[in-house]
Amino acid sequence: MKLIIQIPCYNEAETLEVALNDLPKHIDGIDVIEYLIINDGSQDNTVEVAQNWGVHHIVNFKQNKGLAKGFMAGLDACLRNGADIIVNTDADNQYCGDDIEKIVRPILDGKADIVIGERPIDQTEHFSWLKKKLQHLGSWVVRKASNTNIPDAPSGFRAYSREAAMQMNVVNEYTYTLEQIVQAGRTKIAITSVPIRTNGELRPSRLFNSMFGYIKKSMLTIVRAYIMYKPMRFFITLGVFPFIIGVGLGIRYIVLLCMGLGQGNIQSLILCSMMILIAVMIWVLGLLADVMAANRKILQEIQLKVRDIECKMEHR
Repeated sequence: MKLIIQIPCYNEAETLEVALNDLPKHIDGIDVIEYLIINDGSQDNTVEVAQNWGVHHIVNFKQNKGLAKGFMAGLDACLRNGADIIVNTDADNQYCGDDIEKIVRPILDGKADIVIGERPIDQTEHFSWLKKKLQHLGSWVVRKASNTNIPDAPSGFRAYSREAAMQMNVVNEYTYTLEQIVQAGRTKIAITSVPIRTNGELRPSRLFNSMFGYIKKSMLTIVRAYIMYKPMRFFITLGVFPFIIGVGLGIRYIVLLCMGLGQGNIQSLILCSMMILIAVMIWVLGLLADVMAANRKILQEIQLKVRDIECKMEHR
């Protein structure tokens, strides 16, 4: 049983060694532990720090491509290097390395394929009151969209079985954390969470420049992921509103017509027709999106088989 711990890095020379020193060297049930960093276009000596420490694998980007692309590149590299379990953690030592054993244990016990580390958000001192509330709100929205019970959706401290990692797809360029939970919940991948500890802040977060930007990008990510995996439900719900308005206006016009006032209220009839037409168009979009979702499932199955073949060829 091989575990590879991956760490996305972007100019992390000052904190990377601290994070690496905190990682476990042995876990019961794991035969081999290896370490991998994703150098996301760092302009400092991040790679040199990793090499001097003894990191086994390094994925290099010539320029910064963002957290989501870096994460997926790391995941592919871990699979090609024979990982049975993959753990993702941060280079700023936000998460306690000893807790890696806690998040891989449900996978080792066969109880889950994805495990998310649940941070003590309310007890984290460097989180502002607003950030704590937004974290809880965002996690609640993700739970509703994904039909899961993950309490800390933005947490980047997570473990994947080989089977789950091979099914992962991220189309968002901002972050992978929210989209993957929606994907796992809607495709019935066994996902759970365990409480973890966090360390003190070594540097400010680089994921977003402002709270408004974080909220906007996170909500767009959640909506987009939900549309991808439940398009028919989304568009049917969206089309109900103009349909109800159109029917209401139609009933109003009929009532006025019966009262002999229909001639002066022809605008209601025109608006009624427009609203019902808009609803029908939205529902047609839903049908098309549902067909595309079915095709995407086929493509994902093909991708899974291709990944499996590639990984087997790597070990021949």
